[in-house]
Amino acid sequence: MYRLAGVTRTYRQRERVVNALAGVDLEIEQGDFVTIQGPTGGGKSTLLQLLGALDRPTAGSVRLGQVDVAAASNAEIGRLRAAEIGFVFQGFNLIPTLTAAENVDMGLEPLGLGRDERATRVAEALEQVGLADRADHRPGELSGGQQQRVAIARAVAKRPRVLLADEPTGNLDERMRDEILAVLEGLNAAGLTLIVVTHDSAVAARARRRLRLDRGKVTDITRR
Repeated sequence: MYRLAGVTRTYRQRERVVNALAGVDLEIEQGDFVTIQGPTGGGKSTLLQLLGALDRPTAGSVRLGQVDVAAASNAEIGRLRAAEIGFVFQGFNLIPTLTAAENVDMGLEPLGLGRDERATRVAEALEQVGLADRADHRPGELSGGQQQRVAIARAVAKRPRVLLADEPTGNLDERMRDEILAVLEGLNAAGLTLIVVTHDSAVAARARRRLRLDRGKVTDITRR
């Protein structure tokens, strides 16, 4: 699915060059559940941005299927993000004046689907995350865990190949964290590739593969 070869990403901060990623080689297969850990500033967010086609590498290749993010046109990158990659963040990023169903529907706008197809996908996604009975509730009427489930539903409604999650349980207590993990594990069991950046070792322990990213270098620590 993902094939990264010799990936570097450098930034210039005033007089200093920052090597956020330094020659990363990585393969992630379809259906994997992968977590990425590491210290702040170690390159985790940079790697996730590259996997999400939100940024391009300074050197090397980042392939999702047959598409190389480094070389693809802006139009192809836009199509990839809209149709094949789902995003979930620590902040739920829901529109407070819209219902759960309307928030999920917003994520489908770039796909140009008809009304009936959108309604089907919204209902399906809310069912997948266990919120079919909360479709008409606004974010302020939902718990933090329920809001994050709406955010997950918004991401999966477009039926992506991969879900990228950046600290998806960071704002939740232990019980709600476990609820969200159960939802994510269910989606992964159904075939969705899952890549999660987390500081929480309890979250990382649930993954089949655990990666550590430090000073721009990736180490597989699954069997340690």
